Amino acid sequence: MTLKYMEVIFMFQYRKILEMHSEVFSLRSIASATRNAHQKVSEVVQKAEVRDIAYPLTDEMTDHWLEELLFPEKAMEGSGYRPMDFEYIHRELGKKGVNLKLLHHEYEAKCRAENAIPYSYRSFLRYYRKFAEKHKATMRIKRKPGEILEVDWAGTTGFLVDRDTGEKVKVYAFVATLPCSQYSYVEVFLSMDLSSWIIAHRHAYGYFQGVAEILVADNLKTGVNEHTKKQPVLNPTYKDMTNHYHTIVMPARVRTPKDKASVEGSVRTISTWIIAALRHNRFFTLKEWRKEAAKKLEEFNHRTFTKREGSRWSAFLGEEKPYLGSLPPTPYKMYEWLLAKVQPNYHVSIKRQFYSVPYEYIGNEVDIKLTDDLIEIFYNRMRIASHKRLYGKYGQQATLRAHMP
Repeated sequence: MTLKYMEVIFMFQYRKILEMHSEVFSLRSIASATRNAHQKVSEVVQKAEVRDIAYPLTDEMTDHWLEELLFPEKAMEGSGYRPMDFEYIHRELGKKGVNLKLLHHEYEAKCRAENAIPYSYRSFLRYYRKFAEKHKATMRIKRKPGEILEVDWAGTTGFLVDRDTGEKVKVYAFVATLPCSQYSYVEVFLSMDLSSWIIAHRHAYGYFQGVAEILVADNLKTGVNEHTKKQPVLNPTYKDMTNHYHTIVMPARVRTPKDKASVEGSVRTISTWIIAALRHNRFFTLKEWRKEAAKKLEEFNHRTFTKREGSRWSAFLGEEKPYLGSLPPTPYKMYEWLLAKVQPNYHVSIKRQFYSVPYEYIGNEVDIKLTDDLIEIFYNRMRIASHKRLYGKYGQQATLRAHMP
């Protein structure tokens, strides 16, 4: 009888343990049925939960495959070298600034302190990469804290009710997620235009009280003007905003959902716990919608995780917030330049709202600078009027008495 055949016969019954556990057998019953110690059975179940291994198991997941996944250090026993702690390596790589070179240096130092023989850096890399690549599908993706912020519009929409007509008006939810902690931000808008997109980012950074190094955005025309073979062409205003916050934009590739897996998952969850949860509420203003959505968002971020301790909020405070970059001294303000002619009633029409200028400029063309909260009007590079920007129903007027004839 060959050694390989003996190993097959006496291979630990990992599959049977996990199958019985999925059928809600007690650990004591499983230990008795498989003739293993209660502690060993408990260890297998715990490691399988950490790896997100759930029943039904695929044909590929043999006892040997499961052993290499759950206890990879066993393959290194008997070599004379100090075994590597793959779990520790994988966990430490998720921390900011940590790489395999540093971890191997620390591994060598520990071996010297214990008079053990260390693996060379080349072998260290080979063993870890074999471990990571072989079980890639079962390993939870780890992001470095403070590295990435993922943003998207939710596919599910909410509604406002027009007080005058009773007509339903759609509202669109912007979602931003920090993948490491899963801490999220959501805000609703009346449109998915560039102005809403920029304002949403600015408010999200304020909510997180910091900036991630990389911004992963969906392939929206509001953020990306064109996709070339080399790299996408960003909208100039969007690029200006990211420069202001000292972050880099990496638009998600087309038909590649893994590029923004965290936000995709958060979008689905938020669509349920915020948008769907408010489906029976009647909102007449955007302010009302945002107020209730903010309450639901706090509940969402403080809800306890199902597979680990804590919540998104506690994970954000403990793991991610210290690594976010600092906010700039002032928030980014988007502006737009327009050209308009002063009408006989000494007003100019801007986005279908009306703003007064001194009556002496009737009939002249003026330059308009728009931000999301201010209108500035210039003639020959000299500012002649400024108004708080109007929103809501079209045709509103902002008139100053000093401008009247």
